[in-house]
Amino acid sequence: MGRAYEVRKASIQKTGAAKGKVYTTFAKEIYLVAHKGGVDVDANVNLKRLIEKAKRQQVPNDIINRALDKAKGLGQEEYHEVIYEGFGPGAATFVIKCLTDNVNRTVGMVRAAFNKVGKSLGVTNSVLYNYDYLGVLSFKYTNEEEILDLLLNAGIEVIDIDNIEGEIVITIKPSDMNKTKDEIEKLIPNVSYDIDEVGYHAKDKITLSGEDKEVFERLYNLLDDIEDVSDIYTNVVME
Repeated sequence: MGRAYEVRKASIQKTGAAKGKVYTTFAKEIYLVAHKGGVDVDANVNLKRLIEKAKRQQVPNDIINRALDKAKGLGQEEYHEVIYEGFGPGAATFVIKCLTDNVNRTVGMVRAAFNKVGKSLGVTNSVLYNYDYLGVLSFKYTNEEEILDLLLNAGIEVIDIDNIEGEIVITIKPSDMNKTKDEIEKLIPNVSYDIDEVGYHAKDKITLSGEDKEVFERLYNLLDDIEDVSDIYTNVVME
């Protein structure tokens, strides 16, 4: 199935953030999940899974603990998730996820990035209607049919599944992420996920060349340099 491969490529290529930004993003996400669902990892499965993911990315314990302390009300910041949509060169589009404690500052920085290349932000749903919101997991395993049967028998809707050189790539509804992991981990104890994310993926991809490609790459890098930007999604095939 070609779609899983495209999702996998997008997941791997969509960010080249330095470790410092990765740590900051995880700290904000942990704060948000803990603030919403509580800091008890045994009672908040989303928090438990997020901390596991952070540790796989080698996020230091002190960063995780500080985020949890903030969620308990011990810090001054209060973060919010905001989504911006924008138009790039040619038929390029962007969905930009930000985690911020100052929405006015963040939207100003995102808008400035678009303005620098002569492009613009869009209104709500001007871009998102062309994207699917998906959960993606990948891990080393060889038997695709066994995994598919396992998930279907658990009542999980599998949008796509593929075996790419001995790595299973599964696309599912975001609401099924935790249940899917539970089933996989029953079959494969201590499984390691190479991709573990929920995000926006373009229904149709495009390829840019020449000046449009140069402008796209400049805009992408400008957005990626903004600390509040945690994820960038685009319909452009990134080579």
